[in-house]
Amino acid sequence: MEKIKSFKQLKIWQKGIEIVKDVYVITKKFPKEELYGLTSQMRRAAISLPSNIAEGFKRFHNKEYIQFLYIALGSAAELETQLIIAKEVGFIDKEKVEYVSEKLDHFSKMTSSLLTKLK
Repeated sequence: MEKIKSFKQLKIWQKGIEIVKDVYVITKKFPKEELYGLTSQMRRAAISLPSNIAEGFKRFHNKEYIQFLYIALGSAAELETQLIIAKEVGFIDKEKVEYVSEKLDHFSKMTSSLLTKLK
């Protein structure tokens, strides 16, 4: 098994990028008055996923890496909550929520698995 040299090789980082793209597509259709509200919040939470994976990967100690993975997990829960809110206020339909939530669940399981390996 080849050693991973870049965070870009991590499947978890790639999954995070996928989620970011999905969130940008979904929020593009939100009302303009939400640009600095839910749209911005959801995009920031999504961006936090691969960003924290990347930053943690570049740290020299597992303890720091673990901390960034926990932040990514928190962002995943935050984004899932925001998706539910967006559905409840009528910005997106149930299918879109389920589609992204499934990816978030996969991302969270991958993150938890990585955390277990690092501990």
